[in-house]
Amino acid sequence: MPGPVDAPDDGGVDIVDLTPDLRMLRFPVGQAYALRDGRDVTLVDTGPPGSADRIAAALDGWGRVRRVVLTHYHADHAGSAREVSEWPGVQVAAHHADAQVVRGEAKGEWPAFTPAERELHAVVGAGLPDPPDVPQARVDIDLDDGDVLDGLQVIWTPGHTPGSIALRHGERGVLFTGDTAAERAGAVFLGPFNTDRERAKASFRRLAEPGVTTVCFGHGDPLLDERTGLLAAAAGDVEVPDPLG
Repeated sequence: MPGPVDAPDDGGVDIVDLTPDLRMLRFPVGQAYALRDGRDVTLVDTGPPGSADRIAAALDGWGRVRRVVLTHYHADHAGSAREVSEWPGVQVAAHHADAQVVRGEAKGEWPAFTPAERELHAVVGAGLPDPPDVPQARVDIDLDDGDVLDGLQVIWTPGHTPGSIALRHGERGVLFTGDTAAERAGAVFLGPFNTDRERAKASFRRLAEPGVTTVCFGHGDPLLDERTGLLAAAAGDVEVPDPLG
């Protein structure tokens, strides 16, 4: 079982194999995940702008990206979508509400920062485009709640952004939460920087999915095996854990 992984401080990417066919790519801010089926890879998020070469190096000899699924439009997740979409044979998918922003057809929304979040964002967001500003990219597939793509079921989780999604692979027991949930030091809580906090809390409760053996967050260490119960417990709490609220 992998232990906690520190983010690289040199602009690189750390690679952690969570299962033989699930690889986490951790960037200085945030992370992406590569889910392999044979030699074909579905990439969940793309990291910040300028990450495509690092993604290619991390997957060299491991698999070939055929599809990108974006959990939401923020630049630390969708920032390299345009670069990766230019690779041969790659399709890009996103929820239809956020796809408009990624394509440049609509403007993204600023998060409704709490005072604690504003202070945190000044630190972790340094060097990234502002939340409404996303490098434009092609989106080939507009997703909706309940859609299934290569075994990944779309769970619409609005609140972080209007078109945020989680993804569940029932056969493999993997849940990708996007930024609706986050992990730090063994605690699971509502992800920060939401456009609609109450909606995000309602979406957080949707993440108590049965049969999950691997939970992959947009920020924080993944949960494996019995530790996945931490998310189910947090999602079932009377009050959604919200330390920055």
